[in-house]
Amino acid sequence: MSVQPRRASALRPLALLLAAIVGACGGGDADVQTTADIEVADVGFATPESVAMDTVADVYLVSNVNGDPFAKDNNGFISRVTPDGQVEDLRWIDGAEAAFNLHAPKGIAVYGDSIYVADIDCIRIFHRVTGERATEVCVDGATFLNDVAFGPEGSLFVTDSGFREGFEASGTDAIFRLAVDESRRGATLSRSPDLGHPNGIAVGTRGIFVVTFGSGEVLRFTPSGDKTVVIPASDRQLDGIVFDNAGGFLYSSWGDSTVYHVGADGRTTAVVEGVDAPADIGFDPRRNRILVPLFNENRVLIRELPAG
Repeated sequence: MSVQPRRASALRPLALLLAAIVGACGGGDADVQTTADIEVADVGFATPESVAMDTVADVYLVSNVNGDPFAKDNNGFISRVTPDGQVEDLRWIDGAEAAFNLHAPKGIAVYGDSIYVADIDCIRIFHRVTGERATEVCVDGATFLNDVAFGPEGSLFVTDSGFREGFEASGTDAIFRLAVDESRRGATLSRSPDLGHPNGIAVGTRGIFVVTFGSGEVLRFTPSGDKTVVIPASDRQLDGIVFDNAGGFLYSSWGDSTVYHVGADGRTTAVVEGVDAPADIGFDPRRNRILVPLFNENRVLIRELPAG
């Protein structure tokens, strides 16, 4: 892998398998009150692909592809939405501004005072407080950088779904790991056309979990790149994955129009059903909420999860 820094001013997985690989996780803040389910619609979203939470600012960040996910057209933008579903700033970070590139933003991750955004073949980095552009890191040979996530040690993990225009296979399917220091050193965790078009990624003490859009699998990787199949292949077109507060995880499926929750005991439950193209989901650990961007409907759903 070569990176180029550029600076500017089956629905029931085996319980025993999951119990072995899904570890415990601490709970959210007990003093945060929950509210009813919320739908954020008719507010100007344009192909929302990912939702992430800035836990410091207590705000949700929504990436908007705004059209063709392959086009380098500088029309992508990122919205700020409050936890009660109000749009604080629709185009808080806007690719239409001439000062920087933001073409088709997809996965978002917040780390320290920076926001990292996957954008076709580069990772755009912005200041978490001001939204100003900081720098970018481009990945040679990448064709469809899709999701980003931070590991406990501070490394940034990035998926390349291996698509080119028209969602034809490009053969660049990969998972990368980048340092977030000034070196921006990169390494390839796994790279193969057989990865099944890796899409969403979640990283934590439970491992490196990846869902695939092409093969419909949930995979787990070790830091050395060894792979375990958590949920086997299907035709369900999986998109996003996040960990919950209680040792489980959630993932979204375009093929099923559903978001699933897999508990620490391996039990699988549908928590959001009948939605078109649920994309790169986010999680609000303070309120125990799943955040669901609906790619084809320009909506975001905020859904409380059952206690426990």
